[in-house]
Amino acid sequence: MKQKQLTEIIQPVVEDLGFVLWGIDYMPQKSGALLRVYIDHEQGISVDDCADCSREISAVMEVEDPISSAYVLEVSSPGLDRVLFDAEQFSQYLGDQAKVKLAQPVNGSRKITGYIKSVNQDEITLVNEAGEYTFIMSNVMKARLQPQYDGVQK
Repeated sequence: MKQKQLTEIIQPVVEDLGFVLWGIDYMPQKSGALLRVYIDHEQGISVDDCADCSREISAVMEVEDPISSAYVLEVSSPGLDRVLFDAEQFSQYLGDQAKVKLAQPVNGSRKITGYIKSVNQDEITLVNEAGEYTFIMSNVMKARLQPQYDGVQK
């Protein structure tokens, strides 16, 4: 199942309801699959917003039928520790801390936690006490913001 195909089906539904499609996680498993859809809005996301989007997405997925196996649909807010799906999202959080897991190591590390220093097209630079790490988005397996609370990482 291609992420792009799911995005093409789901994004118009989410936007028609007045929300932003933050990202999609599709995780096939032996007993079925999990399709997690993250929606966002400048005023935040409520449980009712998630339920409304879930109903509409389910209806469109029934018609389009892009996933042949059984799956569970979850719709949620990206939250404070949101997953970062693309370079544009990294650029919205310059100066914030992120935790990144890479497919190929950069400067000897595949798991990096650091502050988002810069984003140049598809190239992201994180910085921490050990140095700077520059990588391209296609090397990112998973990236998530690491919110700071009163200067203490949770």
